[in-house]
Amino acid sequence: IETLGAATVLCTDKTGTLTRNLMTIIELRVGGERWRAVAGEIMPEPFKSVLETGVLASAETSFDPMERAFHTLGAAQGIAGSAKGGRTLKWEYPLRPELLAVTTVWDDPRADRLIVAAKGAPEAIAELCRLSGPQPQALEAEVKEMAGAGMRVLAVAQASAPRQAPRPSSPRAFPFEFLGLVGLADPLRPNVPAAVAECRAAGIRVLMITGDHLATALKIAEEAGLETREALTGSDLAAMSDEELRERSRHSTVFARIMPEEKLRIVEALKANGEIVAMTGDGVNDAPSLKAAHIGIAMGGRGTDVAREAASLVLLDDDFSSIVAAVRLGRRIYDNLKKAMAYILAVHVPIAGLALLPLLFGLPLIFAPVHIAFLEMVIDPVCSIVFEAEEVEEAAMRRPPRDPREPLFPLPRILWSLYQGGLVLILVAAVFALSLRYGVAEADARALAFTTLIATNAGLVFVNRSARFSLFAAPNRALWWVLGSTAAILAVVLSIAPARDLFAFGPLHGDDLAIVAACGLGVLALLEFSKRHFHGIGRQSAG
Repeated sequence: IETLGAATVLCTDKTGTLTRNLMTIIELRVGGERWRAVAGEIMPEPFKSVLETGVLASAETSFDPMERAFHTLGAAQGIAGSAKGGRTLKWEYPLRPELLAVTTVWDDPRADRLIVAAKGAPEAIAELCRLSGPQPQALEAEVKEMAGAGMRVLAVAQASAPRQAPRPSSPRAFPFEFLGLVGLADPLRPNVPAAVAECRAAGIRVLMITGDHLATALKIAEEAGLETREALTGSDLAAMSDEELRERSRHSTVFARIMPEEKLRIVEALKANGEIVAMTGDGVNDAPSLKAAHIGIAMGGRGTDVAREAASLVLLDDDFSSIVAAVRLGRRIYDNLKKAMAYILAVHVPIAGLALLPLLFGLPLIFAPVHIAFLEMVIDPVCSIVFEAEEVEEAAMRRPPRDPREPLFPLPRILWSLYQGGLVLILVAAVFALSLRYGVAEADARALAFTTLIATNAGLVFVNRSARFSLFAAPNRALWWVLGSTAAILAVVLSIAPARDLFAFGPLHGDDLAIVAACGLGVLALLEFSKRHFHGIGRQSAG
């Protein structure tokens, strides 16, 4: 998740991630005529033949939303499923990279010959049907029109074969007849445009990689708010060298008719360009690209076990906006790590300095082991609980991704921490030294200095919890629990004689507490002022 916060490119599929994965058949076309799905309307016969053949070419029980769409509309039109119709599946030719179509062969006891049904990409079905002359151009024009309206377009064909014929090695052996086109709609998730806009503001390029027709991909990309000026198809990739793909991938945002194995080439090209790549996937063939990406994100809802094993993260709801939320969380984690480290260095400067002060200047000891133990009981919860609970910075998704080569604790941040710690050291040392100079008892001076250190430590916590004005940052209940507990324990130590003796403290009076409060507020105000005016250091400290 931390690496995801540094992602520069987010590669996402379309179906189910950008869209709702709720496909419905909304249009059929046969011979230039069209039928639009209307609830309760009876489908004319030529279109019914297209739908029945599409049902035969779909698995009886399937998680594929396209096949379920065929069965849903078929049931509404009184078309029985393959098994329910008394037919027996004889042969099946699954989808393959070289032929993007599914072919099933059925034995129907009521028919003299075997029934062959095929559905798939229009260009694959056109190849099976051996279309010639003006037919391919007319088909392509219809497909572009439907895809341009955002539909996913499938073509359907049928054939027959003798009952005793041997099984052909390829469905190309069957004499297919082209029946028509089927247009399916899969609505865009309503929160996708806002999530894409958030990615763009965060300096993250969003690429759509889909197996759909280019026109369909461009329409959905436009609705989602993606750049659509440059797009590539699987055939474009096949004709490109790796160097050409590297150059084209710098500007292309839509990749259509892409096979799962071609995703790996895209990932490798993006990585070669120095991008930090996050890739989504759900199929078995997506595993290599998920593994090759810096952050592989598998779909938990529709993803295969192989994809989930190969991925770095599993997305439970398959929603693109959840990926963006994970990016935001990754930036929050990294920012909070930097805040905690800046605080740790800052708070240990006065502790180390005050421990050395008596040795260097012959002053009474300020710290005993019990004091160090008390301080660590305050510091550790602050680092492990308070900074972890800090909300994401308001500007976290409005800045470009961090450079992965950037050190976690660079010199400007170190200087900022030393500046904070040095200021607290000077202030607490001055309180202790001046108290002794004006005749305050050693135990009283120690109690005053220690309490001042606790108060200024609270100021350091506030200063480091946000890059902006800390007092106006999002509420942090953990902070108030830790500070409240610290104040309560310190009050017990200062007010109960046995505890006070254990710490070698004297009593504090009203004017002493006023000094403590003034020092704590003074440090907070001065460091907040410094953070705003020395922003090169202050922003480094909080991300």
